[in-house]
Amino acid sequence: MLIETLKGTGVALVTPFKKDKSIDFTALENLIDIQIAGGLDYIVTLGTTGESVVLSEQEKVEVFNCTVKKVNGRLPIVIGIGGNNTAEVIKSFNKFDLTKVVAILSVTPYYNKPSQEGLFQHYVALADAAPKPIILYNVPGRTGRNMNAATTLRLANHPNIAGIKEAGPEMAQIIDILKDRPSDFLVVSGDDEIVMAQIACGADGVISVAANAFPKPFSDMIRFAMVGDFSMSKRINDLLVEGYTYMYEENNPSGIKAFMFEQGMIENELRLPLVPVSAPLQQKIHDYLQRYISL
Repeated sequence: MLIETLKGTGVALVTPFKKDKSIDFTALENLIDIQIAGGLDYIVTLGTTGESVVLSEQEKVEVFNCTVKKVNGRLPIVIGIGGNNTAEVIKSFNKFDLTKVVAILSVTPYYNKPSQEGLFQHYVALADAAPKPIILYNVPGRTGRNMNAATTLRLANHPNIAGIKEAGPEMAQIIDILKDRPSDFLVVSGDDEIVMAQIACGADGVISVAANAFPKPFSDMIRFAMVGDFSMSKRINDLLVEGYTYMYEENNPSGIKAFMFEQGMIENELRLPLVPVSAPLQQKIHDYLQRYISL
């Protein structure tokens, strides 16, 4: 079952750019090796953190193909394919060779603010057409519309909808989903800052931003939480809490890229309309990492 395959820590992988804003495929390959060596459980490509909205259709295919080739079966891969035009999302399924992925992560439609029934019908249409299981992705802070627990649970009965990445506004919402979900329905967090508490309530793990910069400590923290050792999990999480604050202070993925630049993983480059974090925040990140290394 997919719920067993995708338990633990998935990383929402960034897309590195060169100074000329072209994709840095060498850096991408190096990042994949770093994530695998750090103990991650699976990789998510072409998500929000991967700046998929500023990639051309051809670039998306190239990033995806590079990721699949470099992973080479070492970890499961989830691909992000979403949008606010249902018919176009369905067409996009055919642009990738999805034989090597385990699931499609699809964000709720943004900007046009569909009703709960509209969200339900959108996902049913995707699931009916998709060649791989759909993972719902609720992130109202970005999309402008919250998909409530009742709609999620209604969708959970579809045979080709395997789970949800829940980044809703309140803990109560994920608790409601966890209380009544089918036993084979995956529920993972979309919020690094509170995932430990969500795992205590029954969540199956996280699709993480922070894991890009801290793959081993973050995945260890999740692993301890998943077996109920919250003392050890908290010990690691306490070291990361200040980092989370800086990571999300101005923008994601600007924040995580600032961390990774300081660590020598990538250039500090984004595509407009995103820009690097401010100089004062970059200094905070630098100072935090200097302290973190000594801990």
